[in-house]
Amino acid sequence: MGSLGELVLMRLRVLWRQPEVLFWTFVFPIVTTLVLGLAFRNESLGPVRVAIAQGEGATELSARLAGTPELEVETLELLEARRQLARGRVMLVLVPGTPEPEALVDPSQAEGRTARLLVMQALSRAPDAPRLEAVRTTPVSEPGNRYIDFLIPGLLGMSLMSSSLWALAVPLVSMRGGKLLKRLAGTPMSRTHFFLAFLLGRTAFAVLEVAFFCAFARWLFGVPMFGSYGALLGMGLLGAMCFASLALLVSIRAHNEEAVGGLVNLVSMPMLFLSGVFFASDNFPGWLQPVIHALPLTALNDSLRAIMLEGTSLMALGPAMLVLAAWTVLPLVVALRWFRWV
Repeated sequence: MGSLGELVLMRLRVLWRQPEVLFWTFVFPIVTTLVLGLAFRNESLGPVRVAIAQGEGATELSARLAGTPELEVETLELLEARRQLARGRVMLVLVPGTPEPEALVDPSQAEGRTARLLVMQALSRAPDAPRLEAVRTTPVSEPGNRYIDFLIPGLLGMSLMSSSLWALAVPLVSMRGGKLLKRLAGTPMSRTHFFLAFLLGRTAFAVLEVAFFCAFARWLFGVPMFGSYGALLGMGLLGAMCFASLALLVSIRAHNEEAVGGLVNLVSMPMLFLSGVFFASDNFPGWLQPVIHALPLTALNDSLRAIMLEGTSLMALGPAMLVLAAWTVLPLVVALRWFRWV
């Protein structure tokens, strides 16, 4: 029993000295609980957002709905209003008409039914209001408003981040542990060329990654592409280079594979929850939004969704591209300065 006890203690010491075991056992559950608790905290329900299509009678309808505190009303062009409805940003679109208005609702949005009842209740208060059954309700369903349409761009961003971090950081640390970097130090190769080879190789592989996700999403789930495939590819390549740069920075601070695993998790896990991969980052409180929008994965995910689901061009994504460029250049400069062959 004495020898068995010593062996058990040895295994416990080995586990205790592995950072990744401690991270997944103790830190990850706490961080996950805190992050999801912030995102899905219990709060009083806010007003339901509805849009009124511009046209004759829109001002009158807006005035009649303005006295309902449960409704947040805005007037938009019909095409923009339908677009907001498809993205789930408004729950109902009220189109002025003669003799009765028309209510456009998305059957997949649970709050659409609530918005319809609130609108009808508000309209029925006026003496000359139309009867409730006279307000025509038209179900509409447009491409791009399903959860899978929201999810696919987030999964593409997550894949670009994860594959960049793990495919670059771990091999570099293995090369250092195997003394291969020490051998390369005796060659005329520069550090800049060494790092650029990793970045360009990762970028070339990202082309296949983006193409696979586009084909997979289109053929299997019918996810629409309202923007340009070239714009999507360009943004994906910029995101891949950004996370490859972060991977190089992580690799020079780790001395073994156990340490690099912990550092990669430390970099990727906060963005996995905060940057809108599986659910909208708008769920988090307002004081956290500046931090969330400064993260590279947030800029990448928002840009991929804007291109795929809204047809946004690269020229309109300047702020997001600046965020990704900053996260590409700064880590790369620091990595080049701190990098040692041995």
